[in-house]
Amino acid sequence: MHPFVFINAAMSADGKISTHLRKQVRISGDMDFHRVDRLRSETDAIMVGIGTILSDDPSLTVKSEELRRMRLDSGRDENPVRVVIDSLAKTPPNADILRKGAGRRIIFVTGSAESERVDALSMSGAEVVVADEEDGARVDLAVALKHLHNTGIRRLMVEGGATLNWSLIERRLVDEVNVYIGSLVLGGSVSPTLVDGAGFSNSDDAPRLNLTSIERMDDGFVVKWQVLR
Repeated sequence: MHPFVFINAAMSADGKISTHLRKQVRISGDMDFHRVDRLRSETDAIMVGIGTILSDDPSLTVKSEELRRMRLDSGRDENPVRVVIDSLAKTPPNADILRKGAGRRIIFVTGSAESERVDALSMSGAEVVVADEEDGARVDLAVALKHLHNTGIRRLMVEGGATLNWSLIERRLVDEVNVYIGSLVLGGSVSPTLVDGAGFSNSDDAPRLNLTSIERMDDGFVVKWQVLR
């Protein structure tokens, strides 16, 4: 068993989620900002990869005081559990995800992570969980999701980046994809897209999506797809 997993992202009209410098860029507007904040407030956990931590240093907190209060009134922490996929424990102990906002943080690593790094993350308040694939090179995402489900997490929001999105989609672990598509073109042959990684060799291997909604928002639109099993 694993939680309901949905990817949420913003991309340009040409499918880029960042510039070639791989630094965070504003693609959507205020309406989408509030949409994402509400999505965060309604989920049990938010997951990102180590690349997002190192490039953007996000806190992944719920920004609205009203939404945080609603979570507290319902008996939950004011922020969802924040989860990082970090094979070698490269998350800086002073990263915003560990410093800002109340709530649990879980960092999944492999047995190849240096013990000093793991200890530093534990000292910073993170729950560090070893979840190796057989070769020990990467975090076993299926094992990580099972661990999250066993701790009570039923709805998991994935905020990227492109490598994590690929790893989850490749393993058929994603249930839904939500994308804000903005009215700008970023270009760049090395700019990250919504899903990078090795890619599927042919379209027969690629998962199929069912379009469930399109909503105009700010200067773009939000598309929601269900991933077909």
